[in-house]
Amino acid sequence: MSTIIRSESQYIGVSTKMYLGYARSLAWLEGIREQLLAHDAPGTATSEVVAFVAPSFPVLESAARILRGTGCQLAAQNCAASEGAITGEVSAGMLAELGVQIVELGHAERRADFGEDDHVVAAKVRAAAAAGLRPLLCIGELEHGDAPSAARQCLQQIAAALGSGTQEAVDPASVLFAYEPVWAIGAAQPASAEHINAVLRIIRKKLTLSEKPVALIYGGSAGPGLLPRLPEADGLFLGRFAHDPANFGLVLDEARARQIQLETP
Repeated sequence: MSTIIRSESQYIGVSTKMYLGYARSLAWLEGIREQLLAHDAPGTATSEVVAFVAPSFPVLESAARILRGTGCQLAAQNCAASEGAITGEVSAGMLAELGVQIVELGHAERRADFGEDDHVVAAKVRAAAAAGLRPLLCIGELEHGDAPSAARQCLQQIAAALGSGTQEAVDPASVLFAYEPVWAIGAAQPASAEHINAVLRIIRKKLTLSEKPVALIYGGSAGPGLLPRLPEADGLFLGRFAHDPANFGLVLDEARARQIQLETP
């Protein structure tokens, strides 16, 4: 029986969605910078804890300036599937020029509110990969059920988004997967740790088909105190709980503590 190789890095990220205005976004980014510098700048060569933030499009350039020197990776909340005559959209190529490294795709809100189906998500994943961006692919079941059923739905979404079995297939090892049960997004409490660990365990086993590890993080009402209960997760994708930068710092502490445990013989 082969051993499943785990990611050597942990990822702690946050999206502001559209909660913060322009001035509040800049103030929040300054707060995130303070937390990163106070917590030994995750994402640098001396740490395997990688931090990333996904603010609104209009502040990406400012975010790149504010976060410079912290080791934090810049993420965007979406990208277009192509370039050219597409009014009101932002291309993956332009994001790359801005210094963006990660782009969030396939979020349940984009699927529900903008009609983005598997075909659209797949096109965006290809566009992001072609521009040199790392897709942050959101996956998750609509309704609360058992772990095997949830994992099966997630794997179907992954296969569709990555074009599995085609010549243009995207390598799962190049993608950051965010497991976000749709029923847990915005809820008062996240999914149970037992459910999350069971789903991630199944997904990892199915995706790890070579020597390349895959990175699986959890999102969906995630906040401080959750990461230590998720041994199967390679990090967290935070939402409104990290709109207070101090909570972001608390989760960074949890990730660093886990990393020390993993590195201790």
